[in-house]
Amino acid sequence: MSEPKIALITGGSRGLGANAALALAERGVDSIVTYRNNRSAADVIVDKIRALGGKALALQLDTGDSSSFSDFSRSLQTALTEHWQTQAINYLVNNAGHGHSALIGEMREDDFDELYRVHVKGPYFLSQTLLPVIADGGAVLNISSGLARFSLPGSSAYACMKGAVEVMSRYQAKELALRGIRVNTLAPGAIATDFAGGTVRDNPDANGFVASVTALARAGEADDIGPVIASLLSDDNHWITGQRIEASGGMFL
Repeated sequence: MSEPKIALITGGSRGLGANAALALAERGVDSIVTYRNNRSAADVIVDKIRALGGKALALQLDTGDSSSFSDFSRSLQTALTEHWQTQAINYLVNNAGHGHSALIGEMREDDFDELYRVHVKGPYFLSQTLLPVIADGGAVLNISSGLARFSLPGSSAYACMKGAVEVMSRYQAKELALRGIRVNTLAPGAIATDFAGGTVRDNPDANGFVASVTALARAGEADDIGPVIASLLSDDNHWITGQRIEASGGMFL
């Protein structure tokens, strides 16, 4: 019987992260999902994964607080030993994040800094901290955004962070290749989740605008993205590394 594959998904209690964990469970991959504040939402995902026959745990993590990463790594290794009798994960998905909309002339420096801590510094140093825990031959997937390719007023700061994530992924892919670790970027388009206050999901005008600029003529759903994440992590894509893959239904082609 083969050893179980284990994914660590930051921000896995809701939205794309939660959907990815469920898609991985359907492929026989166990997950550790992190949450910042909402433990109950994370527990719901854990229960769903267990109902699918997989193993899962929820661990608290604030990706905007890099000083906590060493303690988190120790908690992760304890959980891996107790529940999987291993000290390694196979996959890391740097997914946790939040949006913030403001025109360049109105962006507050503290809001910019918070985006930086969560979207750039967090994934950079969390990946660094967890390098000893990621198994050779594993994979890292960093979540970017279509906004790093196309421009919408009000999204400059968020898009800058995701542009940095895409450059980081290429360097990670180069430097981790000696260990057989693949690193790619997934850039979703506009998705109808609770991200950014649920604007695309709940605002008919926003949803309609997204549909009007998307080749497949609708806004994305979490179910459109979770299986892509599971596929990119799988051995089916063992020869793909250092790439930016956009899953946007063809926004702004």
